[in-house]
Amino acid sequence: MSSPILTIVVPCYNEEEVLPETVSRLSAVLDRLIQEKLVAKESVMLLVDDGSKDRTWELIDQYSRSHDYVTGVKLARNAGHQNALIAGLMTARHTSDIVISIDADLQDDTDAIREFVLKYLEGAEIVYGIRSDRTTDTWFKKTTAESFYKLMLRLGVQIKNNHADYRLMSKRALDYLSRYKEVNVFLRGIVPLLGLRTAEVMYERKERFAGESKYPLRKMLSFALDGITSFSVKPIRMVTITGFLLSIFSVFAGAYAIISKLWGTTASGWTSLILSVWFIGGVQLLALGLIGEYIGKIYREVKQRPLYLIEKSIPAQQDYADPADFDRIPVGAERARR
Repeated sequence: MSSPILTIVVPCYNEEEVLPETVSRLSAVLDRLIQEKLVAKESVMLLVDDGSKDRTWELIDQYSRSHDYVTGVKLARNAGHQNALIAGLMTARHTSDIVISIDADLQDDTDAIREFVLKYLEGAEIVYGIRSDRTTDTWFKKTTAESFYKLMLRLGVQIKNNHADYRLMSKRALDYLSRYKEVNVFLRGIVPLLGLRTAEVMYERKERFAGESKYPLRKMLSFALDGITSFSVKPIRMVTITGFLLSIFSVFAGAYAIISKLWGTTASGWTSLILSVWFIGGVQLLALGLIGEYIGKIYREVKQRPLYLIEKSIPAQQDYADPADFDRIPVGAERARR
């Protein structure tokens, strides 16, 4: 059996500071795997420039000329981490037997890539990179992350605990993934739905090598909300249950008010009245906001706008005109010619 062709997909957004080290380390990993004949010599890394504002694409173009393994894709605009990752995966699946996705910040242990490939050779078609600990995280980030995973599991979402987007996927897994047409992409929830044989590789997550995190608190909260509302309707049901409980409470409160009036023990209370109005009003606004979040997702899905547009690629890629291909890959996008 011939060695599989591996593509390492690396989404990049303003990674000018860390990119030289990323290319160096991943090149060393590919060298080792090829020498051990675990992967084919055609294996490469695919750097996806997600509309960076710094010299990221310039560096990718430069490294593609000086390094044997470097290829690149430049998106026409900043599409977001998940969409950039989809762009890389769908581009790589046409020429690869296996694809490994990893962030450019080098927090994920690149040495674990070898274990990923070994798990694939043993029969796994999806291999998850699982963090063995969170010692490098702050108390706040650790607490919120653990709470997020627990909440997702309680809501019925099939998600791997302490797993981000560091994973291996076979060509068949990518073909299955291409059939998921949703615009609200949350890969951590979609991949477990593919139903193929899986394996796990434990690794220690490191400090960011250079640069700043591209996921501040605001983006983390937005990402968590997208994940929850994309894969579970339980929040809507919780609103329904809350409304039902408040209705029951209001019946008892009304009965109490009537009895107090008949017994002559009523007492006017401005505070209790205002607090009840504010409480009910707050619950209503919260419910409307939650319902609006789901309606907003329906709105985005119905429009079916492309998740990304490829402006350039290195080397030049063919146009994807096959209707069986992923719908979101643009036909006739501008290509860089070398």
